[in-house]
Amino acid sequence: MNDITVSPAHDPKLGRIWLLRATQVLPQPREAVFPFFADAHNLEKLTPSFLKFNVLTPKPIDMRSGREIRYKLKVRGVPIKWKTTILDWDPPHQFVDNQDSGPYALWHHTHTFEPTEDGRGTICTDTVRYRPAGWLLAPIVNKSFVQRDVVNIFRYRFKKLEEIFPPSP
Repeated sequence: MNDITVSPAHDPKLGRIWLLRATQVLPQPREAVFPFFADAHNLEKLTPSFLKFNVLTPKPIDMRSGREIRYKLKVRGVPIKWKTTILDWDPPHQFVDNQDSGPYALWHHTHTFEPTEDGRGTICTDTVRYRPAGWLLAPIVNKSFVQRDVVNIFRYRFKKLEEIFPPSP
């Protein structure tokens, strides 16, 4: 069950936003999956190379609530610096990061990890509340390319995670 949906939503401060939900079942237990996500440097493995995504915060990153993490990337060739803060750190169940500065007016990302019914796999769900920069033009910017780009990045991520977490023999 790999699924990605995007739907409009509302934020009291920003007005119209979008809600992306990406769900993927990985065939390994949560105890094997969560540590991979707990290493922020693994984002480099899950991001398409054309974005030239790099984690700037030095290793090792002590993941916890309040931890700031800095990145750099290129979006359509434009260099961008991105800073997030881990708002909630609850291993191995979930963590939440929020963009402090970067390419979006809003990027609030909740990662959850639940065992499958048989306990042998992990249901990974990403819920992202986002709004592109551009205020009044944000709906046009989103429709023109941001939504498509974000969905394609998560599709790429699905493929990479399937390679990293193959079914157990």
